[in-house]
Amino acid sequence: MAWPVQFLFRGLRTVGLVLLYYVFSIGITFYNKWLMKGFHYPLFMTLVHLGVNFCLSALTRRVMQCWTGKPRIILTWEDYLRKVAPTALATALDIGLSNWSFLFISISLYTMTKSSAVLFILFFSLVFKLEEPNPFLILVVLLISSGLFMFTFESTQFNMEGFIMVLLASFIGGIRWTLTQVLMQKAELGLQNPIDTMYHLQPLMFLGLFPLFLYNEGDLSASEKLFRVTELSPLLYSLVTLSVGGTLAFGLGFSEFLLVSKTSSLTLSISGIFKEVCTLVLAASLMGDRMSNLNWLGFAVCLCGISLHVGLKTYYSKNKVPSVRQLSSKGSELQLPLLQQNGDKCEDSAADDYNDEEEEQEISLH
Repeated sequence: MAWPVQFLFRGLRTVGLVLLYYVFSIGITFYNKWLMKGFHYPLFMTLVHLGVNFCLSALTRRVMQCWTGKPRIILTWEDYLRKVAPTALATALDIGLSNWSFLFISISLYTMTKSSAVLFILFFSLVFKLEEPNPFLILVVLLISSGLFMFTFESTQFNMEGFIMVLLASFIGGIRWTLTQVLMQKAELGLQNPIDTMYHLQPLMFLGLFPLFLYNEGDLSASEKLFRVTELSPLLYSLVTLSVGGTLAFGLGFSEFLLVSKTSSLTLSISGIFKEVCTLVLAASLMGDRMSNLNWLGFAVCLCGISLHVGLKTYYSKNKVPSVRQLSSKGSELQLPLLQQNGDKCEDSAADDYNDEEEEQEISLH
């Protein structure tokens, strides 16, 4: 194949994978907000999503096993409860609080506040010594923090309860992604593939979130949305609409994996930055979110901080200095860390032309 044709093919493939990632990532955000307008049970919705994710990941594992002829990893109960449970609990709380916040805040405020998760990821990465201190990280923290302050300052659609929920979710998200990175970097566990990670996390996430669901949404048993319906069609409609979110969440994790494996983790990071812009523009045009000039300025400052973080990660990975190892964590639900494929998985001849091979061996936290 001639070089121009190869270049065009790679470009079209990358654009297609980025668009697929955008469809799932932006789609699940707007879907959750839309569903919360008429269905005020976010924790039950999250439990349904977890169930759908578990079924789809189990099905995918079965297909992969039949395709490759190699058995998939199954952890022992000791490893499962001791090493996976903390990550599962943090992930369940992060996702549950994020979905819960949609009852109170707009998509724009949610998107902006959830972007602050990178601050907590940096903090816990330093605590767990996954990242070495760097003076430029102070600038990253200042830019993101000041941008978040300007975005929320005198916001006409600000809601303190929802804001605290998202901020708490971002804090727990920092723990979540740090623990997930540690979990996936333990080669002896064999959870490098995100499908295997999803499969093992979902049951414990369900059990971890279920008590909070019983405490806060126990009246669902008396709701005409599900258990007290008089006709079958409304029940089926509710179950189908809830299952759509689980499918979107699974598709998001899978599209991330495809994007990273066929391009690079840097492509995923840059795509995530532009995704935030697309989300806010769509929220303003479709959902009627109102943003002042100061709010837009705060958003731009925050994006500068995230971009600097991505740039630092790229610079140090090129120079083989392990200073910035993870990427920014974004606000879409059930997003899983992605480990770059090894040479025996999904090899692609065009990928050899990329000069960021060192970077592609790292875990991309997005």
